[in-house]
Amino acid sequence: MEFSSIVSIEPTTIILTLINTIIIVLLYNLFLHSKVTDILNKRKETISAELKAAEDAKLSAEKKEREYSALLADSKNEAERIISAATARGLDKEREIISEANQNAAHIIEKAGENIELEKKRVVNEIKNQISELVIMTASAVAEKEISESDNRTLIDSFLVKI
Repeated sequence: MEFSSIVSIEPTTIILTLINTIIIVLLYNLFLHSKVTDILNKRKETISAELKAAEDAKLSAEKKEREYSALLADSKNEAERIISAATARGLDKEREIISEANQNAAHIIEKAGENIELEKKRVVNEIKNQISELVIMTASAVAEKEISESDNRTLIDSFLVKI
């Protein structure tokens, strides 16, 4: 067995192989090339559209994230404003209640002072009435008997003790 018989170059085989290849290329160009090109172009367009949609979705998501962040910041600011306003209203209400309590206390003290003055006047009037009664009793006792100077002194001293 010779090496040259196994590997040989025959011009007929080469020519037939070339003709076969040319026929396959021509048939491919006639029947398949436009369809394969259309499929590849559609696939390319689909991929481009999907990439664009993904980019748009990413931009939209970033935009929404910025909007939500702004809304969150606004909500926090609004909450702080509401809390500050409520605190201020609470402090105002506290001052108002304290002021009313102070006014009520002053009014009560004033009324108590007036009541004390009235009670003093009543007590003074009562004492005057009692003194008058004692004077009348003393005068009637004096009128009943003749009093000496020592009896008069004793009577006055006992009168003053009763007062």
